[in-house]
Amino acid sequence: MNLIVIAIACVAIAAALICFYSKRSSNAAPVPGKDGDKYVPYDKRTGGESVVYFTRDLSADGLIKAYEKVNGGITGKVGVKLHTGEQNGPNIIPREWVKALLEKDLPDAAIIETNTYYEGDRSTTALHRKTIEVNGWTFCPVDIMDEEGNECLPVKGGKWFKQMSVGSHLLNYDSMVALTHFKGHTQGGFGGSNKNIGIGCADGHLGKAWIHTTPGQPNQWDIAQEEFMERMTESTKATIDHFGEHVTYVNVMRNMSVSCDCEGLAAEPVVTPNVGILSSTDILAIDQACIDIVYAMKEEEHHALVERIESRHGLRQLSYMKELGMGNDRYTLIDLDNGGVPITAADAAKGLKPFVLPE
Repeated sequence: MNLIVIAIACVAIAAALICFYSKRSSNAAPVPGKDGDKYVPYDKRTGGESVVYFTRDLSADGLIKAYEKVNGGITGKVGVKLHTGEQNGPNIIPREWVKALLEKDLPDAAIIETNTYYEGDRSTTALHRKTIEVNGWTFCPVDIMDEEGNECLPVKGGKWFKQMSVGSHLLNYDSMVALTHFKGHTQGGFGGSNKNIGIGCADGHLGKAWIHTTPGQPNQWDIAQEEFMERMTESTKATIDHFGEHVTYVNVMRNMSVSCDCEGLAAEPVVTPNVGILSSTDILAIDQACIDIVYAMKEEEHHALVERIESRHGLRQLSYMKELGMGNDRYTLIDLDNGGVPITAADAAKGLKPFVLPE
C-alpha cells in the first residue's frame, strides 16, 4: 500500500479516536429532560419573538418565494441540506421544485447529504450515489459529505457531547440552506429542520452511532424519547454554530406521512392534509410554527401525526432547542399570500383539504 495512503488513513483514525474519547461533555452521567409528550400552547411560552414566513403555495414558485425572504446571510459556497430519500420514495420534496430554486437563486450550490447508519440503499457511498440517480437528483452536484471521512465540531453547552462527528466535507461550505420536508418520524416523532441537520449532517458511522446507540449493547436504536431528542439537537447545534449567520431554514409541509423519508416505499400512507411552506432564520421558530399548525388542525386531520409526535416524546426537540439558546419558540407568522399580514397558526390551518395522492 502506498505510504501516503497509509499516512492519510492513520491521521483519519487518530482524529476519529480523539473525537470519540472527548465526545462526552462531562464525567457525570447526564439526565434527560422531561415532558417531551406534552404540547405547550403559545400563550404559555415566554421570551423573544422571531419572524416566520408562510405561503400556501405548494409549488416551485412558492418555494422560491419563501426562500427569498430568508436568504440574506447565504453567501459564498452553499450547501443545500436536503433529504434525498430512499429509492422511489413517494413523499420527498419534488425534484422540479428544488431544481427551479437552485437555477434561480443558487446556481452554484450543491445538495449535501451523508450516508446512513442503517444498512440499505444509502449506507455506502456507492449505494447512495445509485439511489441519488434513481431519485432524479441529477441536475446539480450532490456531495456525500462523509465520503472521505469525518471531522468534529464543538457542541457548546451540550450535556451529552463536547463534540459531534460530521461529514468532513461540511467544512468546505460557507453557508447552508436547510431545505426540509416536514413530516413524522419513527424515532424522533417529527422531522423538521432540527432532524434534517442533526441526523443528516452527522457522519454515517460515528456521529449517527453516538446519537442512536449506547455502546456495548446489541440494539442499534436503543436511545429514544427525550435522550434521543437531546442528542440529536446537540448535533444540530454543532452544525448551526459552525455556520453562524450563514444558515437558513425552509420547511415544506406536504405529504406528511408519520414515517420519515428514510422509509421510502414502506412509509405509512399520508392522512394529514398538505399545508404550505414556511421559512425563517430561526430554527426553533420554524419547527415550532410547523408543530403549532399541526396542533391547530381539526382532530381528524392531525390525529395520526400528533399521536406519532407525542408517543415518541418528540416535543422535547423544541424545549431543548430553547434551553440551548438556539432560537425562540414565539414568533410572528407572516402570510406571504396576503400582503405580508401577521396571522396565527390557527389561521394557517384553516380550510385544509383532505390529502389525495398526486396524479
